[in-house]
Amino acid sequence: MSEETNKKKQSRMQRVVTGTVLAAGLIVILALGKWVTALAIVAALCLAVYEEFGAFRAGGYRPVMWPSYAALAVSVPLMLMHSAVSVAPVMMVFSIAILFCVMRREKPELLDALISATPLITLVLPGMCAIGVLDTEPRSLQLYLLLMMFAVPILGDTFAYVVGSNVGGPKLCPLISPNKTISGAIGGLLGSVLGAVAVGRLFHAFVPAVAFPPMWAELVVGLVGGAAAQMGDLFASMIKRHCKIKDFGHLFPGHGGMLDRLDSIVFTAIIIYCFRTFLL
Repeated sequence: MSEETNKKKQSRMQRVVTGTVLAAGLIVILALGKWVTALAIVAALCLAVYEEFGAFRAGGYRPVMWPSYAALAVSVPLMLMHSAVSVAPVMMVFSIAILFCVMRREKPELLDALISATPLITLVLPGMCAIGVLDTEPRSLQLYLLLMMFAVPILGDTFAYVVGSNVGGPKLCPLISPNKTISGAIGGLLGSVLGAVAVGRLFHAFVPAVAFPPMWAELVVGLVGGAAAQMGDLFASMIKRHCKIKDFGHLFPGHGGMLDRLDSIVFTAIIIYCFRTFLL
């Protein structure tokens, strides 16, 4: 067996072990409930924001960082107690803060303002949506939405890798992510749909007293959420390629940084929160 083959095998094993540990940690965090889960979400997103700003600084930009962290801090109480009316004011206030800070510089640059607002849109907004799901009652419906938030992107990513590796074919976005194929993207959508339906059928079977959405709604959420997850993954790849970095960090062996793990989940969180809004 060649050295390259050995390295690939070790890398796959490392990814499996790390993924298993992360999955176990996720189950514990979700089981602990509302405030603990919300604080864990904010902690993870703070790391992701730090990594995204690190990429931008490596790309030569001068982002204003404090508004994104401040928005995450205030989002926990606001979204847990007033989730229906908190998103727009928080995004508006901290977007204006970013613009004010950049415009007050000796050399204000438009790109610095846009770059500074990117984590606010791509991480803080999805984080607020994820925390907003924790404001759902009953608890069984809350868990239904939370599990779907993770099952849709994770199964989508798994199916995309398996199908893309074995089928191959034309590239999806070769200038952004050379390894991703159209066949993999289709397989990923299939995996996301199966993930949404599997979560739905599980709750229908074991919690019959609660009126969960019908299967057609889960099919729609799986399809739209899966597309959003793939867009999140591609957008993260675009940032890395633009800033000339391989990974956002090295926090998880074989998986990169926190943002490398959350890039697809955060975009799915917005879809699940919209789904929750329609349900309630």
